[in-house]
Amino acid sequence: MHHFEENPEFEGLNIQKALKKQPPVLNPYFTKAKKRPIYSTDDYVKGILAGNIAVLSQAVTLVESSSEVHYAQAQEVIEKCLPYAGKSLRVGITGVPGAGKSTFIDTLGMDIVNSGKKLAVLAIDPSSERTKGSILGDKTRMERLSVAQNAFVRPSPSAGSLGGVARKTRETIILCEAAGFDVIFVETVGVGQSETSVHSMVDFFLLLQLAGTGDELQGIKRGIMEMADGIAINKCDGNNTERAQVAKSNFKNALHLFPMPPSNWTVQVQTCSAKENIDIDKVWKMVEDYRDFTQKNGYFLQKRARQSKYWLYETINEHLKNNFYRNPKIEKLLAEYEQKLDNNQISPFIAAQKLLTVR
Repeated sequence: MHHFEENPEFEGLNIQKALKKQPPVLNPYFTKAKKRPIYSTDDYVKGILAGNIAVLSQAVTLVESSSEVHYAQAQEVIEKCLPYAGKSLRVGITGVPGAGKSTFIDTLGMDIVNSGKKLAVLAIDPSSERTKGSILGDKTRMERLSVAQNAFVRPSPSAGSLGGVARKTRETIILCEAAGFDVIFVETVGVGQSETSVHSMVDFFLLLQLAGTGDELQGIKRGIMEMADGIAINKCDGNNTERAQVAKSNFKNALHLFPMPPSNWTVQVQTCSAKENIDIDKVWKMVEDYRDFTQKNGYFLQKRARQSKYWLYETINEHLKNNFYRNPKIEKLLAEYEQKLDNNQISPFIAAQKLLTVR
């Protein structure tokens, strides 16, 4: 008996026959990804000095690697790039959540790139290991900048501790400067101590603010206000214009209560709208005025020298801490002493003293 569905045009509906005609396991259009080239130290240096972004990206990956072999090579690369570094203007950018940092960086960054300069955007995000890199969201929000020819947008390394992330970012600055970048933005994505780390590696520290919340001043820690070399109140457009002007005068009044910074620079407050590109040029002029002012009175180079010493001690502290906790004897004893602490058999101070004298 012939069934209608057995007609040749319904062959695909015959399960048994269809199963025999399986599609190929591999996509015929699939091409094997090329292996990344392995560069020597001199290859890295040569590529970086030539401004090759692909080589620079791989050198930054080398710096961020936790492998000891990579670390040793990264340090060689940094040392050879050091004589060519230091010529950029380093700007730290922080801001309250919702202040529009990504749009601000995208707009200001495009203005800088369009003026013929090369710009690198780096981020410090100590939470990136937990959040799996929130800066990646920022990178996609910096729509124009992330694809601009003379821009280099780099997410934060997931190095776990803030000290590790910050040190790697500082080393990345050296590589970017050697590659010919004129301006480096270092953005803080995390909260709390990350502002201090960014402040210790930039020339100008910009605080991005939002008007209209009613408690602008209460929402900012005094320490961050004291670190700021300039304040930009974003989203000064439409119905928010008046509120932004009120916020500007509030900030100016608050800044009068702080002592004069060691740079002798009077901290400025500027309103702007990154979305509408209103007065973004005035914010950049504030940064350039600060650079000219501090270069003239000698503070610019003094600050950089002080920052280098800061990172010397930070790196020593980081190494000492890592060597201590990686010691197998310490790992074993730590577990024992933690147990003793739980059972009230030892005080934390004596336990610490004993651990610190382990050889």
